Amino acid sequence: MTDYFQDQPLRIAGHAFTSRLLVGTGKYKDFDETAEAIAASGAEVVTFAVRRTNLGQEANEPNLLDVVPPERFTLLPNTAGCYNAKDAVRTCKLARELLNGHKLVKLEVLGDDATLYPNVVETLKAAEELVADGFDVMVYTSDDPIVAKELERLGCCAIMPLGSLIGSGHGIQNPFNLRLIIEQAQVPVLVDAGIGTASDAAMAMELGCDGVLLNSAIAQARQPLLMASAMRKAVVAGREAFLAGRMPRRQSADPSSPFAGRING
Repeated sequence: MTDYFQDQPLRIAGHAFTSRLLVGTGKYKDFDETAEAIAASGAEVVTFAVRRTNLGQEANEPNLLDVVPPERFTLLPNTAGCYNAKDAVRTCKLARELLNGHKLVKLEVLGDDATLYPNVVETLKAAEELVADGFDVMVYTSDDPIVAKELERLGCCAIMPLGSLIGSGHGIQNPFNLRLIIEQAQVPVLVDAGIGTASDAAMAMELGCDGVLLNSAIAQARQPLLMASAMRKAVVAGREAFLAGRMPRRQSADPSSPFAGRING
């Protein structure tokens, strides 16, 4: 099969990635399934909750680094479970200590347990402090274009607006705001949260997102490995469709075989 286009890598904070699908490690039945799903997804960046994950601090517990070795994957520690800037900053510093100076982090500061919606006030506060401390901050946020622009101004290396609520599987609820964020951003924009199936991931990429981060859509599928493969293909297909440029929408039919010049019997 001929490759019609060779895409540029996704670049985040000096790292270059071939895959534009980023995946998480939560909700799998065990570490073996986690490793198999990550492999099937083709992801190169793997995120995990620092506060819920053993990275070697518990000697007798399974170690995530045995499944996701740092020499093979780019680790993206996240601040899931934090509800204020102080806790989020502390969690990132803990990750840096556990991972020998690792700087790339995913910041998320939640507003409440019911929606897991981002608290943008605390997110802005934490982002400013982390950037000043030398972290490369990929930031989970609302789909508010003004907030996204401010996070970029503060120095975040990637903006990650939600598609819909974390773990909801409702897909892209506000494509118009996402498009506004994408059009004004000078850093990568990745949809984070709400993806439920492959068509959601493809839609995010067709809108012009630089990548997609997901977890539940794979881990909670009836067949996680098959869904991981589907997500890998969907992200590639959506990206290629965006780069190709869709046909214009028309109000009337436009036959692919024109009537002019046809042979009449």
